[in-house]
Amino acid sequence: GASSAALADLTALVELCLLADLAEALPGVLAALSAKAALDTDVTHLMAALPAMVRAHRYGDVRGTSAEGLAVIVHSMLDRVRVGLPVAVTGLDDDAAAELLKHVDAVHTAVALLTESPAPTGRTGPSGGEADPSRGAGAGEAGGSPRARWLGTLRGLADRPDLHGLIEGRLTRVLLDAGELDDADDRMSRAMSRGQTPVRAAAWVEGFLSGGGLLLVHDPRLLSLVDAWLTALPADQFTDVLPLLRRTFGGFAAPERRAVGERVRAAEHEGGPGEPDLDEGRAAAAVATVLAIIGSDRG
Repeated sequence: GASSAALADLTALVELCLLADLAEALPGVLAALSAKAALDTDVTHLMAALPAMVRAHRYGDVRGTSAEGLAVIVHSMLDRVRVGLPVAVTGLDDDAAAELLKHVDAVHTAVALLTESPAPTGRTGPSGGEADPSRGAGAGEAGGSPRARWLGTLRGLADRPDLHGLIEGRLTRVLLDAGELDDADDRMSRAMSRGQTPVRAAAWVEGFLSGGGLLLVHDPRLLSLVDAWLTALPADQFTDVLPLLRRTFGGFAAPERRAVGERVRAAEHEGGPGEPDLDEGRAAAAVATVLAIIGSDRG
């Protein structure tokens, strides 16, 4: 029955009820969903379910048929994700980090669809009682808009020293694109410092550039940091990180790869991107490396 259904199945059923205009079935489905969400302690399950709930909420708003209680569940689930995420990002291996990042990106996209109005006060939690007060990272934004509360959580996570490189890099990019950071270059510099392993630094770059590569074209300082880091890698360490770098740059759209290639070609004649005093031999080596990674033909 509905009470034993998986959380994701129930969220899909909510969407189906709205699409099929089955308003009479919706209260029962929402009640089952609320009860199930209250018992599910796996934050990744909540994160997997939240985007569908947001879509259902938006669809109901557009049609003027949004069910009473749907917004309450959405906001409550978001708060529980914010509370659980700091624990969920701890001690992850490469595969687990990549999987969690898919959920983070999906929730980030979903939150952008929510209205900027603050969450309703005195709302009920998934179990029907008062929602737990917001705790942990981003708690200072508990009374703000969903976007502000979510970004506050991500900002708190991004400052932690124990994050997997992939997650730290991606959170840095998300916050930069949202206008929440003004020190992305310093963060990149620290991530690529000698105190970090090349594999972790490459994972950071992969996370950071997963939002697209044109940032390297428009920000010479960031391109310079990547360039200098590649230059300093010994051959054996470069071999270790090459698969990560190929995946990173290979994920760019073709126009992005061309634009980055043109930028690093130009940098070769400028003495290094954003670094006029950079040793020309080192710059040329780094440019050749970057061009090889992104598959550009130097001509």
